[in-house]
Amino acid sequence: MRSTEVKIDLRRGRAACIGVGTELLGNNKLDLNSLEITEVLETFGFDVVEKRVVGDEIERIATAVRDLMMECEVVVVTGGLGPTADDVTRKAIAIGLGREIEFDAEVEALIKKRYRVAGRVMPEVSRSMAQVVAGSQVIHNGCGSAPGILVHEGLGLLAVFPGVPWEMREMLNVHLVPELERRAEGRMRRSRTLLLGGVGESDAEQRIHHLYDAFGRRNVSILASYGVVRLVLTASGEETRVEARLDQMENAFREILGEEVAGTDVPGLAHAVVPRLVETGMTVATAESCTGGLVGAALTEVSGSSAAYLGGVVSYSNQAKEKFVGVAEEILIEHGAVSEPVARAMAVEIRERFGADWGLGVTGIAGPTGGTEDKPVGLVHWAVAGPSGVEARHRVFRGDREIVRQWSVNAVLDLLRRRLG
Repeated sequence: MRSTEVKIDLRRGRAACIGVGTELLGNNKLDLNSLEITEVLETFGFDVVEKRVVGDEIERIATAVRDLMMECEVVVVTGGLGPTADDVTRKAIAIGLGREIEFDAEVEALIKKRYRVAGRVMPEVSRSMAQVVAGSQVIHNGCGSAPGILVHEGLGLLAVFPGVPWEMREMLNVHLVPELERRAEGRMRRSRTLLLGGVGESDAEQRIHHLYDAFGRRNVSILASYGVVRLVLTASGEETRVEARLDQMENAFREILGEEVAGTDVPGLAHAVVPRLVETGMTVATAESCTGGLVGAALTEVSGSSAAYLGGVVSYSNQAKEKFVGVAEEILIEHGAVSEPVARAMAVEIRERFGADWGLGVTGIAGPTGGTEDKPVGLVHWAVAGPSGVEARHRVFRGDREIVRQWSVNAVLDLLRRRLG
């Protein structure tokens, strides 16, 4: 009996992004477009296996397109479609795919119309945007002048959009999403993020690693960031089953992690704290030193925070701690500004002065200077005063000034979160 060999295209379900632009290789501009593109691709079950950033060099862009089209079902390129001399993406794609470049009068007419509607005459250099890759589908740019490109090559799809974010976003949703939906054939991918506070990355890993066998290691990602850990849970399959699978995963992880979980799909700890305060009709005030107002800024970043956050004082100097917060001079002299007694006093006094249910106090040495052997750079004391008393913590945070400050914000907010219950 002869066996029938079934060929499987290994590209299926794989995707990649290419950001074009020499400016993206420096430190002044980031390739943020790929983040939005990745989110859309993953929504329809595609695995983004590679991202590349390529300068405005025809051969390099051509090589990137050629390589990734051989490995992926969908490749999305952004940038280099404008009218200037460094916009070489069209030529590069033609070379990468072994196709010709053709002038399209209809595309030129559409570009002229776009300029005319804007009350302008099309510059001669903009005629270059009417050069198209032979056999491609030219797609309309509803937010700008430079057309996009769709190329179907066997199983593969190459989508090319301008680098301007709002132009890219509109074309992505209008022209690429329907293609992805058709290719997905009901296959979807969704993610849910559990925000953990007050637990380290290694501690979280130790407690949950046994769940990988049940849900798959590739479906769980741990992302640590200055006092918080984001546990990203992912499920793929038919759309009707994905949410049920995510519910199952979330319940399993919550059972293990308990009160370490601050919230689901929330941007940060303040977004977990403020709704709880509003829900219980409670208020909070802040007294900050080393964080310079970042705790208050985090709280007010949340919509509706005016119902819970009464205000705060940035008391950087000892005089400000005495005069505006009410910390006793004797405490400052005896213990120093960076100490547990001062953090406690800041929390208690700011609560009383604002008439708030909760008071937060934080003081520390953010660095890079100011540390001593007894009080090194990174030492931070924080306290939360509430209806049942005061609770304080301290830690030496490692990192530069900004990192120490971010750690401090998350530390004090997490302590408040736990006190709120």
